[in-house]
Formats: sequence, structure tokens, C-alpha cells
Amino acid sequence: MSRVEVISVQHVEFIPRALSSGVLYVSKKYATASHLCCCGCGSTIVTPLKPGGWRYAEADGKPTLQPSIGSWNLPCQSHYFIRHGTGAWAPQWSKQQIQDGKEWDRQERERHFDGKPASLDQGGLREWLRRWLG
Repeated sequence: MSRVEVISVQHVEFIPRALSSGVLYVSKKYATASHLCCCGCGSTIVTPLKPGGWRYAEADGKPTLQPSIGSWNLPCQSHYFIRHGTGAWAPQWSKQQIQDGKEWDRQERERHFDGKPASLDQGGLREWLRRWLG
């Protein structure tokens, strides 16, 4: 198992059945990006590109996918960012951090679709970061 550090982008209409390591496949038509987990385990990671979800950007042919990819449902439990064509590793999360992160994501989707942006004055991100950082 070898970590992927350099990630290229391939624009496709449909995500191929067989993915190559180190390639982020982006279908703008279907608002989806997929790649093989950067830890090298071979698992397929699917990231829907949508409001309240992952966002894709590209500069000079180098992909960025935000927020981080947390493979919490996979045995590897990898956690990393794809930034400017590189895999940037993030700290491993505890079970509580994973649960808190999933709850934060759920709340952010609700806020987005309700038209209510997160407010630091109402706890929001500050409280989540406080719990995450311990």
C-alpha cells in the first residue's frame, strides 16, 4: 500500500468502471468526482459536487476538492485533502470527532437549503472546532 501524493484530473462525462491511482475523475455534467483512496488501499471514493457538499476547483490543471475526504466507512479510515494536485494528509479522527463531523455536515446541508448561513455567534463552527480540538 503506497500513499498517493500527486493527483491529476481527468474530465469525463461518466466515471469509468476502472479507476487509475492518482487521478481525480470529474464529471461536471453529473456533478460527481471520483478517485481511488489516496492511502493506496484501492477503495473508490465518490464525492458528489453540490451545495452543502464537496466543491471542485482547478488551477493550472491541478485539482482541489474541498472539504477534506474522510474515509470513515472504510477500514483505512484515511483523512486527507486534495489541494492543487497533491494529497495533503490530515490528522486521524477519533470516533467522537467523526460523529461530530457528520453532524456538522448534516447541519450545514440543512442551513444551506434553508438559506441560513452558519453563525459563529450561535455556536456553529466555533463550537465544532472546540470539540474537535479538545
